[in-house]
Amino acid sequence: MLYAILCYNLEDVVGSWTMAEEGVVMARLSGVEQELAAAGRMGPSARLLPTTAAVTLRKGRQTVVIDGPFAETKEQLLGFHLVECEGLEQAIETARDLARANPGTGAYEVRPLALYQPGGLAAERTEGAGA
Repeated sequence: MLYAILCYNLEDVVGSWTMAEEGVVMARLSGVEQELAAAGRMGPSARLLPTTAAVTLRKGRQTVVIDGPFAETKEQLLGFHLVECEGLEQAIETARDLARANPGTGAYEVRPLALYQPGGLAAERTEGAGA
């Protein structure tokens, strides 16, 4: 089953990392991702732009688009990984590995996917881009 591992953290803390700090974190995350890829379990992963670039569509009597993410959380959703796992326990262990590779506080939400449609643009957009 595919699991989405959603990465939450304080974006002002992550955004303040130096290039050297960013490089260390990305190298540690890359190690976990390479192990998952070697096992044939790694799907797409992405880092999102800051919440200042987000808008939210709120449904109700009228549909409204508002600036910002406006989720009810202290941390912001900064990115995600799609990972093939045998079950919830393996997905939780994978999230633990990712959490150990990423310093500081935050949260990793583990959620099984009901539907996955990769689409045709994913490969085109990631070629040559450091996602």
